[in-house]
Amino acid sequence: MEAVANVLVGLVAALHAYILVMEMFLWQKKPGMRFHGFDRDMAKATAAMAANQGLYNGFLAAGLVWGLIAADPTGFRAQVFFLSCVIVAGVYGAVTANVRILVAQALPGALALGAVLLAR
Repeated sequence: MEAVANVLVGLVAALHAYILVMEMFLWQKKPGMRFHGFDRDMAKATAAMAANQGLYNGFLAAGLVWGLIAADPTGFRAQVFFLSCVIVAGVYGAVTANVRILVAQALPGALALGAVLLAR
């Protein structure tokens, strides 16, 4: 079960690294605009906000990677904390921005957290 948990945590970390790239570096390019469904004007107007969001997603990814490589109990605690942050951010995003965020962010975080807790 620990291997499954580690894979799920790694996938959530990779998802947030991907979001970092989309929001910080590709926001005003075709892949970034398609990702959020924005036209060029909206992408330009929201680029600074998106870069800030991307940075926070990078922090989530970094924390999850730290949780994977740190020895226990620190690794376990880091995974629980950062996965909880992912879930809260996903729920908040679903309520305030787009319900798809619940499935795209909160659900993977919840599955990974469940696996981490069961593997303990």
